[in-house]
Amino acid sequence: MERPVALITGGGRGIGYGIAEKVAENGFDIVIDDVHPLESVEKEVDKIKAKGVDLLYVRADISRADDRHLIVEQIKDRFGRIDLLVNNAGVAPKQRMDLLQATEESFDRVLSINLKGPYFLTQLVASWMTEIRKDYPDRDLRIINISSLSAYTSSPARGEYCISKAAIGMMTLLFADRLAEENILVYEIRPGIIKTDMTKVVTEKYDKLIAEGLLPIKRWGYPEDIANAVAGIAKGYFPYSTGQVINVDGGFHIHRL
Repeated sequence: MERPVALITGGGRGIGYGIAEKVAENGFDIVIDDVHPLESVEKEVDKIKAKGVDLLYVRADISRADDRHLIVEQIKDRFGRIDLLVNNAGVAPKQRMDLLQATEESFDRVLSINLKGPYFLTQLVASWMTEIRKDYPDRDLRIINISSLSAYTSSPARGEYCISKAAIGMMTLLFADRLAEENILVYEIRPGIIKTDMTKVVTEKYDKLIAEGLLPIKRWGYPEDIANAVAGIAKGYFPYSTGQVINVDGGFHIHRL
């Protein structure tokens, strides 16, 4: 009960795993939610456990209401507290399709996982946090939404993804506004071009664009770049900020001539 507890959705691989590892190094016990069976990520999970933290792995799909409740109930049973929620889980369209041909099925899938899931999981966790706040007025309670540069950058071949990430921006503002009176702070981190399984299919394209000067900082981003930003928030370095967007994108957001 003395150690803070962090829930990282989609924490079995990629950016989420990098976040889980870094937050564990900063004194948190860890809850990882992912859709993958534990056996497929057991090596990674064991690596975090070796840091001396208590780690709970919950196989759950955040787009499903029953699974969201399962996650929260298991955290209550195991730890009895939550201090940090990182909404990281997300998917790209299974197939990139022009805006004029994109399917309703793909739209529903992407929005259900990337927006509906985090929205209602945050509702559950934030409601619990307001109860925690009554008994523990001095605890640092934080929520971090991982969005994307696609929140403001048009990609007509994956419109549903862009829409989902733009909506995460408003979700951040809404929860930041509502929860400020409870001293529960909410942040948005916008990754840029990050080396993960999701970007493997476009590696050659982005290698070329980065070499040609797409980014002021001329390299790919890595999960640890996002994890370092999360760690700064988790450690309480931004106590007078809420609803804030932190771009971790190599300077992509800078408008240049």
